[in-house]
Amino acid sequence: MKKIEHLGIAVKDLKKSNEIFSKLLNTAPYKEEAVESEGVTTSFFQVGDSKIELLQATRSDSPIAKFIEKKGEGIHHVAFNVEDIEKEIERLQEEGFELIHKQAKPGADNMLIAFLHPKSTNGMLVEICQQIVD
Repeated sequence: MKKIEHLGIAVKDLKKSNEIFSKLLNTAPYKEEAVESEGVTTSFFQVGDSKIELLQATRSDSPIAKFIEKKGEGIHHVAFNVEDIEKEIERLQEEGFELIHKQAKPGADNMLIAFLHPKSTNGMLVEICQQIVD
């Protein structure tokens, strides 16, 4: 794991949250993107070497909608950047971590992603991600 890539924050209203975080971070989001497979629209802010990802549900059965219903708005996950996501998935499985995704899949912001189940990470949803090279 090379660094914290981003913190994912579940929000009810992306437009309102973009305004709040723009004021807080003194910068505008650099990208807004829908991820249909996850039922979310995301917005990204660059903060030094890391990012903040705001996530708003686009359908009631999405993981973000379920998270907000259960826990309210707030930190949803921490994402770590990795050099080789397939090798990292294999390593984590060998270490006994439970993975939600046993294979990497396309995610937001030009990344391959996989999530670890919070049951195996002290209750924190962890994402690993690798930049897709065009």
